[in-house]
Amino acid sequence: MNLQELRYFTAVAEFRHFGRAAEACHVSQPTLSGQIRKLEEELGVTLLERTNKRVDLTPVGRQILDHAHRALAETGQIESVARAARDPLVGALRLGMIPTLAPYLLPLIMGPLRKEYPGLTIELWEDQTRLLVECLRSHRLDAALVASPLGTLEFNEATLFAEPLVAVLSPGHALAKNETVDESALADDLLVMADGHCLVNHSLAACGAKAGLQSAMQAATLETLVNLVAAGYGTTLIPALAAPWIENRWLANRGVELRPLRQNSMRIILLASRPGFPRPQALRAIEKVVRRAVPPDWVQSASAA
Repeated sequence: MNLQELRYFTAVAEFRHFGRAAEACHVSQPTLSGQIRKLEEELGVTLLERTNKRVDLTPVGRQILDHAHRALAETGQIESVARAARDPLVGALRLGMIPTLAPYLLPLIMGPLRKEYPGLTIELWEDQTRLLVECLRSHRLDAALVASPLGTLEFNEATLFAEPLVAVLSPGHALAKNETVDESALADDLLVMADGHCLVNHSLAACGAKAGLQSAMQAATLETLVNLVAAGYGTTLIPALAAPWIENRWLANRGVELRPLRQNSMRIILLASRPGFPRPQALRAIEKVVRRAVPPDWVQSASAA
C-alpha cells in the first residue's frame, strides 16, 4: 500500500466516477482502476461497489476512507513543515471563502498578494461555511474567510474587518424615499438567501425578523436576490463590498436603490485556521492584504466589536 493508491481511492470516493477521478488525478482511467484493484488485493477487502452508472463505497470502504484522508493530510503536513522551513511565503495556500464574500473581495486582494508575495499561490475553494469548516477539519483547506465565529476552540480566528450591510429596494418601494433605512422596517418583506448561507442569519438578526412571508422565495446567489427586488418582490440586505457591483449593474437603469442602514448593522469577517498550521507567516500575509483592501474604519470597527 502506498500514498498514490490512497490518493486514487479518495478521488474515486469524491467523484463516484472512475473517469472523472482519473481526470482529476491526471492519469488514465486504466491506471487508476488498476491501482485501486491492487490496493483492494493488498488489503484483502472490496472498497468500491462498481455498477454501470455509479460507484459506491462498501461499508469497509467508508471506514478506510476516513483513515486514508488522515494519512494524506498528515503527509501534506510533513510537506508543509518542510516548505515552511525553507520559506513560509512560498508555495500553495489552500484558502476557503464564502460565496457572498469571494466575488467582491478577491478582485481587491489577488493583485496585491501576487505583487507583494509572488511565491505564494492561492488555491481558492468557494463554499458555505459548514463545508469550509469540514474542509479545514480534514486538512483539505489551510484557512478560510468566513463571516461568523465558528464557535469552537478547534480553530484560531483572526478578526479582519466589520462589513456594513446595505438595504436594496425597488425604486417604487415606500422606503426608497428615505436617505437611510431602519432595519426593522424591512422585516415584513425581507428576501433572504437559501438556508446554509450565513448572510441569512445576519439579515434576519439585523431586521429582527423571522423567515416568514418571503421564505418561499429564497435564492442561492446575491444576483438572484437583487433581481427579485428589482422585480418588486420585496427588499433584501447585501454586504457593502457587493454595493459597487450592484451600482454598476442596476443603478444606471434605476432597477434598484441602495440605502445605508440606520443602526449600521454589519457582519464580522474572520480568517479561520487550524492552530497547528505550520506557515503562520502566510496567514499573516493574507490578513495584512485583506485589512488594507477595505476602508480603515471597517478594520477599526472590527477591533472595537
